[in-house]
Amino acid sequence: MKLKVNAKLDPKFEPLSVVCRDMREATKDNGQDIVIAIERNKGYTTTYKTRIYPDGTGHDGENFAFVERMTKSLLWVAGGYKVIIAGSEVVGNKIKEAYTDGGLRDFDVHFMEKVYEQPFVVEVCSLEDAPEDKSAAAPIGRHLDGCRIGFDAGGSDRKVSAVIDGESVYSEEVVWFPKTNSDPDYHYEGILNAMKTAASYMPRVDAIGVSSAGVYVDNRIMVASLFLKVSDEDFDKKVKNMYIDVAKEIGENIPIEVANDGDVTALAGAMDLNDDSVLGVAMGTSEAGGYVDPQGNITGWLNELAFVPVDFCKEAMVDEWSGDYGCGVKYFSQDGVIKLAPYAGIELDENLSPAEKLKVVQGLMKDGDERAAAIYDTIGAYFGYAIAFYTEFYDIKHVLIMGRVTSGEGGTLILERAQEVLDTEFPELAKKIKLHIPDESSRRVGQSVAAASLPELK
Repeated sequence: MKLKVNAKLDPKFEPLSVVCRDMREATKDNGQDIVIAIERNKGYTTTYKTRIYPDGTGHDGENFAFVERMTKSLLWVAGGYKVIIAGSEVVGNKIKEAYTDGGLRDFDVHFMEKVYEQPFVVEVCSLEDAPEDKSAAAPIGRHLDGCRIGFDAGGSDRKVSAVIDGESVYSEEVVWFPKTNSDPDYHYEGILNAMKTAASYMPRVDAIGVSSAGVYVDNRIMVASLFLKVSDEDFDKKVKNMYIDVAKEIGENIPIEVANDGDVTALAGAMDLNDDSVLGVAMGTSEAGGYVDPQGNITGWLNELAFVPVDFCKEAMVDEWSGDYGCGVKYFSQDGVIKLAPYAGIELDENLSPAEKLKVVQGLMKDGDERAAAIYDTIGAYFGYAIAFYTEFYDIKHVLIMGRVTSGEGGTLILERAQEVLDTEFPELAKKIKLHIPDESSRRVGQSVAAASLPELK
């Protein structure tokens, strides 16, 4: 595969955006249409339409390899417990085999079963019976009227704001340790105390908005790293409805909206830019995503970009948790920096934590070290091609990048190289998409106001 912008330290990189383009080109005269659909709660369905080589023409292996990556991508972009493959029985049956208990995608199957509380299934049907999109996009956010609490639950600190008619009248950050605490009462008391403090600065509480890392369905906590040490039994009993229960203690019938922190970050960016079609990508401990659609709505999708593959190369690094290769977490996080360090000729002390290893590389970057610059240059190339891949699923006008990996000169270099990829490889996208690094201080305030703006007053 010949790329117009090479990933300097990774010559085997095969961007999925180019794979998609090549497949469309190769099948334009004699292709077979195929639809991948993912169904989640309440029957909401997201579809992806593409072309493959006709069944039985000697390309069945290529077809499966391609459709499997696209199925995996759509699954983690939108989320769901039912996969429907329409238009190819051959590929559909192979996908069914892969997405079973003990199959190739065992991790994905069990994760989605936990999130949606439904058994995971794969169905195969004809093209004529392919389902249509059924959207859950809702005009959540941008509601600034009344007295609101905005709460942002981070892994190392929690932030809360009292917001009256869109103005933050009080905010605080409190250090806490949710990821190392096994007692859910610790989390409950911390959240309740924060909200009570914010409430004390307002004459009343009209609404509560929550921004929190994790997966949320109907304001319930389905999966969240904040509760890493909590037992499964306590999670089901005390954690799932925690935000709903806390809201009841603040006041009866107060509307509450809980959203993934990536979505709230994208919403904050959209409010700041006064525009829509915003994809937010945070490069920190992992890769987090959030999206505001062309109508200014939050979609209810998972946007778990950490598990969305971006590299088609079978030799790409495997993520330890999911057991899959080429996924975003190993490209757009501190793991991505650490992965590239030895190829740049940088030896990192194995006794250091991942965050400390990142700091070493950032220090070298600050000192003008060319080896560190090569790491960020490579991540920038990865990211430019990944943005193009994300447009397979998202309608994008703005991309916001944030997180500790993007701080300082490294972040600037990532954006410069990503822009070069768009300009040279995908000029049609370069005309449409603008790349941004938001100012950290305005983002922090904007995040809490955006969280507060989530619920609509009844």
